Amino acid sequence: MGRAIAEVVARGGQGQEGQEPEEGATLVVTGAIEREGSPLVGQDFGVVTAARESGVAITASLSDGLAGADVAIDFTGPASTRRFVAACADLGVPAVVGTTGLDAETLAALDAAAAKVPVVFAPNMSVGVNVLFHLAAQAAALMGPEFDAEIVEMHHRHKVDAPSGTAQRLAEVVAEAKGLDLARDAVHGRSGQVGVRRDAEIGVMTLRGGDVVGEHTLYLAGAGERVELTHRATDRAIFARGAVRAARWAIGRDAGRYDMGDVLGLGG
Repeated sequence: MGRAIAEVVARGGQGQEGQEPEEGATLVVTGAIEREGSPLVGQDFGVVTAARESGVAITASLSDGLAGADVAIDFTGPASTRRFVAACADLGVPAVVGTTGLDAETLAALDAAAAKVPVVFAPNMSVGVNVLFHLAAQAAALMGPEFDAEIVEMHHRHKVDAPSGTAQRLAEVVAEAKGLDLARDAVHGRSGQVGVRRDAEIGVMTLRGGDVVGEHTLYLAGAGERVELTHRATDRAIFARGAVRAARWAIGRDAGRYDMGDVLGLGG
């Protein structure tokens, strides 16, 4: 994701050649952070990501990497994210977090940082996925309890968390729209004599294989009909484009916790 974000920034917000640059602040990379012990530490960021010198050396120091930044983007792991948002809060740098699989401790760290700086967190930075969340909430509410909600997600064989953060967020959106308690009503897999499906269940099923970038489908199934809402990602650059869009949006905002719905102006 670091390489993908660098490419988007280098193109002025473009994800692919031939696209028009996005409106808003012009972004440049002023710092790049890698884990301690990484062989990339000390190398020129531009050479590593785009085969041209940038004058920005990759560092393992959060304070060095964030120095002078107007906004910072994180795609790492929960433990690293906790350190990242704490450093951003200390330095007054707005934070954009796309890390998935966050635990309660890390979510609390985001809230603590958001008391000092703007923090945009989304389990999926794709514009299309966040529109999917919006549509899913509307559809689940409109179709009511007579329609059963099932979610199926598929990712590449190397993904380590399950279900995906996107599927989890989709389930949260549907549960809220249907007035359900996700902690109680989510079903993560079925096998054997499980009995008749409860009305309140929200099935969340995980598939892993190959090089699938990401697919998420919400099924709303009723008697004699069903509605399917699907998002398919075919290029990881969509996440980078969304993160860069969120970074532009976050600059100059008041401290607080935001998501991509705020960035896109989707409202409640």
